[in-house]
Amino acid sequence: MGVVLAMFTVGGGALAQDDCGGYNRDIVFGEQDWDSAQVHNAIARHILEEGFGCSTSVIPGSTIPMQQGTIRGDIDVLMEVWQDNLADFMPAALESGEIVDLGVNFGDGQQGWFVPRYLIEGDSERGIEPVAPDLESVTDIAQYAELFRDPEQPDRGRFYNCIIGWVCEEINTAKLEAYGLSEHFTNFRPGTGVALTSSMEGTYLRGEPWFGYYWGPTWVLGKLDMVQLEEPAYTDQCWEHLNENLGDPDEACAYPTSVVTIAVNGEFAEQVAPEVIDFLREYTTTSDQVSALLAYMQDNDALPEEAATHFLETETELWSEWLPAEVAERVQASIE
Repeated sequence: MGVVLAMFTVGGGALAQDDCGGYNRDIVFGEQDWDSAQVHNAIARHILEEGFGCSTSVIPGSTIPMQQGTIRGDIDVLMEVWQDNLADFMPAALESGEIVDLGVNFGDGQQGWFVPRYLIEGDSERGIEPVAPDLESVTDIAQYAELFRDPEQPDRGRFYNCIIGWVCEEINTAKLEAYGLSEHFTNFRPGTGVALTSSMEGTYLRGEPWFGYYWGPTWVLGKLDMVQLEEPAYTDQCWEHLNENLGDPDEACAYPTSVVTIAVNGEFAEQVAPEVIDFLREYTTTSDQVSALLAYMQDNDALPEEAATHFLETETELWSEWLPAEVAERVQASIE
């Protein structure tokens, strides 16, 4: 990417690839170290380069350095800023205008407890009969504990917790206690993310019962048809109480929905063409769409750029709404 001075023609008009509304340097993206952020970067970069004639580049890194770099101006664009994982200095930077929040990329990032859909509804194509047709919520799961029998403690079911040492592992442990499920399920704590993912995928492919924690967007939830169990509704009061009483919980509720926004450096927002900022403001996806892209990457051993091309080829109606018609035409031509 980042082609300079190339020319192409759409609808009878030529566009210089270094046009970008007169912006004469690279637009620098923070290449954060997880797949979904890298796919969003690849989509946005393709649109900026092929639709607006911009030149783009990336700087790789993890969350805090990326957010610090956006304040300094080393980075222009962050496509994923998780609002429940902001660095301590971010609120002040947003308030001062050093960083500008351009709105929600996806507002339905999820965490929760899942079971395969075939347990509830069956799967005629795989010859699987429904074995838990009434399973809807955490209040129902105890009656089905024997379905999830723990091979090491056969008198209990097995609950696959979050990775040992992560905050979610402590929260899930407290939830098991608060929901009265500790006497029905063992609290199995995988040592790594790979172990947790493998347990879910392997069990699913065998058509067997699985019950545990997971989060999205992830390729696993994009590939496997899982159902999130209902929990008491999230409230700030309940969540604060739960986190203050992890060792002796008497109340629990659903995880908060994760909101992920797009942010840019303040000076960049003032200097770049307004049309570029308008595009980034309009850029909106869902957790399910992102999970599907991650599943595509997993199934096809694809790079983020290949997943971006797949998205642009299959989600024309969505992304064309982000753009002026003539820009959308140029992007469409680039993938044809």
